[in-house]
Amino acid sequence: MKIKPERVKEILDKFKSRKVLVIGDLMLDEFIWGKVGRISPEAPVPVVEVVKEESYPGGAANVARNLRILGSHVDIIGQVGKDAYANKLHELLQAEKIGVSGIITNPQSRTIVKTRVVARHQQVVRVDREHKERVPVNITDKAVAEIKLKLKDVDAVIVEDYGKGFVTQALADRLCMLVTAQKKILTIDPNPQNPLHWTEPTAVKPNRTEAFVAAGIAYAEPIEPVEKDETLGRVGKVLMEKWRPQQLLITLGEQGMGLFQKGKTMYHTPTRAREVFDVTGAGDTVIATYTLALAAGATPIEAAEIANHAAGVVVGKIGTAVVSTQEIIESFKSYHG
Repeated sequence: MKIKPERVKEILDKFKSRKVLVIGDLMLDEFIWGKVGRISPEAPVPVVEVVKEESYPGGAANVARNLRILGSHVDIIGQVGKDAYANKLHELLQAEKIGVSGIITNPQSRTIVKTRVVARHQQVVRVDREHKERVPVNITDKAVAEIKLKLKDVDAVIVEDYGKGFVTQALADRLCMLVTAQKKILTIDPNPQNPLHWTEPTAVKPNRTEAFVAAGIAYAEPIEPVEKDETLGRVGKVLMEKWRPQQLLITLGEQGMGLFQKGKTMYHTPTRAREVFDVTGAGDTVIATYTLALAAGATPIEAAEIANHAAGVVVGKIGTAVVSTQEIIESFKSYHG
């Protein structure tokens, strides 16, 4: 579908008047950038000479960051430990004017940190600091209290589930009840390792692998054209019946995205990426942009196209990257003139 540039701009211009609540697993993303000049004499591994170090909000916090860069007002609800990493994450979010009053400190937990060592534009190694655990009932209760407090003022809610424990069935049930009562947009980025029941959300956005796992169907390699991929179509049908969303958006990597809606054939939008350097956080960009476009009055197909262009821009960057509305407009111009 070709969307006129003026329509794209009309939708993107509304982003700055929209407010979104993000709920999910919060993380801190650390990047150590360096140069490799030799192999270690101690083991057959490269020696990385550190050039610079950077930190960014990660996980659900990266979704919030994407929304904020796009111009939206954002509040976030999630859990951190009582540690220096939590302090750093608070500082980063506050610096980007993201509401942090919904962040809950759990002294019995610790903040999730992912440290990536990058040299010559390639990730050399990733070090994860995390401890998966059952979230105490009192933490879920605090999260629900924050949702009740903030829900009336937002246009949409995004749940970003990285399967680290914060998003539970109890939280999902209470959230769906509250969102339905206030008729808000609810979009879910699910984790198949944390299978939850959602009550008729607006949209669910798995990637291809996640979609096959969630549908209980053995993974099948992509085929061309996407519209002829019968196994993917079967996965979409199963998930539409399982989750009963208004929309199901499956990201397909180099094949772009497939949008499923009840009673309609799958809509396919091919990738808009010109170069792929790093897919870190690309899914976060998609769910953020798609949700914000819906909140701005876009149709599901328009929202999918805008999210697809946003993803095409962000995978051409290194690190936990974000995309601006101007970059999305430029991407549309380069493809459609």
